[in-house]
Amino acid sequence: MSERSAFRLGCSLAMMLHLAVLVPAAAAQSQKPWRHAILEAKSDAGIYMMVTEGFAQKFGVNLELVQVQSDAIGLKALIAGEIESYDGVLAGTVIAASRGVDIKLLGCHWPGLPHGIFVRANIDSVQDLQGKKFAISSPNSLPDILAKRLLEVYHVPVSSVTFASLGSDLDRYKALVAGVVDATVISGEYEPLAAKEGIKLLVPGREVLPNYIRVCIFANGAAVAARREDAIHFIAAEMAGLRYALSHREETLALTREVTGAKADDPRPAYIFDDAVRTNSIDPDISLPAEKIAWAKEELVREGSVPASFDMAKMIDPDIRAKALELVNK
Repeated sequence: MSERSAFRLGCSLAMMLHLAVLVPAAAAQSQKPWRHAILEAKSDAGIYMMVTEGFAQKFGVNLELVQVQSDAIGLKALIAGEIESYDGVLAGTVIAASRGVDIKLLGCHWPGLPHGIFVRANIDSVQDLQGKKFAISSPNSLPDILAKRLLEVYHVPVSSVTFASLGSDLDRYKALVAGVVDATVISGEYEPLAAKEGIKLLVPGREVLPNYIRVCIFANGAAVAARREDAIHFIAAEMAGLRYALSHREETLALTREVTGAKADDPRPAYIFDDAVRTNSIDPDISLPAEKIAWAKEELVREGSVPASFDMAKMIDPDIRAKALELVNK
């Protein structure tokens, strides 16, 4: 079975904590698997999954991937020890770390924000959202944070809007199209389809949260301590995969279509790829942007979610990223 075929077996939400999608690495069959959770595959899947196209094998990583509907689920799996690492946002993970959970931030590979606030055609301004229903994901997820910050920036009382938790981007988009909700936060990949469905982009997410980091890689602290070399090689494989993806557009789009089942005329994979490249939203070196990380902590302190005394430096492990970069650059 190929790495790609193995991933396409999928993983249901109910089985997420007990079943991973195996991506065999022939060069590392004797190693314990490194289990990593990614967000549910959508039109940017080829970028995230390029690591499975031989790069995990190249760096000797026996990689297992699992899809989750939200990073909050990934965090729960990480805390439970069901995975070694996961892709997620800073907010919920920093809150958990501030409360004593042993989590390490290894680097951020998608610092740009491709999401936006999409609304039904009858909504022309943020003020029009008063009295409306707004679909988000789970608390402290990106949709939740972006929606509430939008209202704050435009001086719309949060209490004037009804929030509904509706899972994945696709779930929220379908609810918006069906008129179940009036607004939601979803990936910009839906913009090429929106007008035909009576939907429009109201405000790009990057205008509301210019310092927001979309996705970072977090690891279980105990796993990092026990398997440091595995962590280094995993990050190196991710770096190599991202570099290849960004420089091989058609291969990346083909992988996205194969994984998601998107048709050749679906404009979303090309749209999100080109937008990410144009806006430099992806960092193949998986850096640790100090200013954006500091901003994230300041926001959490301002909200009262994290104490000002919390030292974020204790949850950051820059050495793993530095050594992985050395491996990739050899």
